[in-house]
Amino acid sequence: MSSPPEPEGGRLIFRSETFAADPGRARRAPTGEIVTEAARNIPLHARCDVLVVGGGPSGIAAAVAAARQGAHTILMERHNHLGGLSTGGLVIWIDRMTDWTGQRVIRGFAEEFLDRLPAGAVNGPAPALWGTRDAASAAWWAARTSAFHGIVTHSPTCDPEAMKLAAQEMVLESGAELLFHAWGASPVVTEGAVRGVFFESKQGRRAILAGCTVDATGDGDLFAQAGASFNDDIDARDIHHCMNTSWLFGGVNMPRYQRWRAEEPAAFSAFLQRGRERIRLFDKAFASWRDDVALFMGPRLSGYSAVDVEDLTAVEIQSHRLMVEHLALYREGAPGFENAFLMLSAPQLGVRHARRLKGVAAVTRGDWDGRVRPDEIGVSPSLSPKFPNVSVPYGALVPERLDGLLAPGRHMSCDPNSHSFLREIPQCWMTGQAAGVAAALAVSQGVAPRAVDVAALQAALRAGGAHFSASPAAQSAA
Repeated sequence: MSSPPEPEGGRLIFRSETFAADPGRARRAPTGEIVTEAARNIPLHARCDVLVVGGGPSGIAAAVAAARQGAHTILMERHNHLGGLSTGGLVIWIDRMTDWTGQRVIRGFAEEFLDRLPAGAVNGPAPALWGTRDAASAAWWAARTSAFHGIVTHSPTCDPEAMKLAAQEMVLESGAELLFHAWGASPVVTEGAVRGVFFESKQGRRAILAGCTVDATGDGDLFAQAGASFNDDIDARDIHHCMNTSWLFGGVNMPRYQRWRAEEPAAFSAFLQRGRERIRLFDKAFASWRDDVALFMGPRLSGYSAVDVEDLTAVEIQSHRLMVEHLALYREGAPGFENAFLMLSAPQLGVRHARRLKGVAAVTRGDWDGRVRPDEIGVSPSLSPKFPNVSVPYGALVPERLDGLLAPGRHMSCDPNSHSFLREIPQCWMTGQAAGVAAALAVSQGVAPRAVDVAALQAALRAGGAHFSASPAAQSAA
């Protein structure tokens, strides 16, 4: 167990303990044997202009954006719902969409999506409070994951079921087609370009051919299989490489629990220490969108691979056992949890990192100086108030060599330090929207995604409400 040290140049936003994998855990030894699968003809399920594989935050935004540009779009999702980790993963705390002055910088699809959620499905500070440094307000919202570094931010906690429905309806209203229970198994590649995807379903193996494919799997499953270069190094000082299954406890009194934390810090610390002594992997409860529901986004387990099926299984088993052990300890020793019950374990494993694309461009630690990229597609809040906003380039979604594919979301091109915040849900919405517009433009212009007219892309994104760090004239001169 260890607390990660500070990253170079700034304090981590989300301080939390990480827990290393059990070094004595048995691993399956390779057999060395090969089973040959006979060649077969694969039925063509459909053709489309834009195929988006993965219905998480970036995939939803990409599908809606592409369809609104007039592209015949299909969104493929392996589960029975949309939202990815923001819903099925119970990552219902949506990270900062305002910068450190309180200005909302992640807009467009993200803003429209959250505005569609019904009253009672969103818990967060009012816009008038965004950016305030008032100590009392910041302390109150810090306990509800909406204030950091003493500054109140726009980072609400949302009802996952409301988000699932809002995402589904936005996709369908845009004119995009939905395909649930379909796992994008491997890309269709010819002459160095992705032409679609083979997928597995209850109907067996099928194919969809597309003018442009958006890899929104989060782990880069398609671009890796298609031969695109990628990185998988991590920043061990952050939690961005950890995995776990999140869960919810119902029947709690979170205001009472939060008062206890604030008014009796010594008792709270002793409670955490008892938990560590009893089960070692012990974590804090977080506020949710309701006062009677507690959210657990840990314990965060390090040392596992998100692309190793044995590791994924081990994390699921360990997380579910920890959920039951946490319930007993919280009911025993945490005020407000006396009547808590197991409400829900996340249907989707919480993976933060697997692969990162090697793109035409990348966001690196050197870009945290306020520079504006000429192919900017959006702006991300920085890791710390000491840094300006970070300009995100279109080239970070475009593979170095592979054509026919774009890769928004948490596997976009960046270094490990920048990945700590670019992997978050709002940034996935932002890059997904850009990828969807770019994919539609590539098809309509009859060009590879790397050859899309950047000025046309930026104009379309502005029309869709996206925020940019400079005016068109200033940006062209940058």
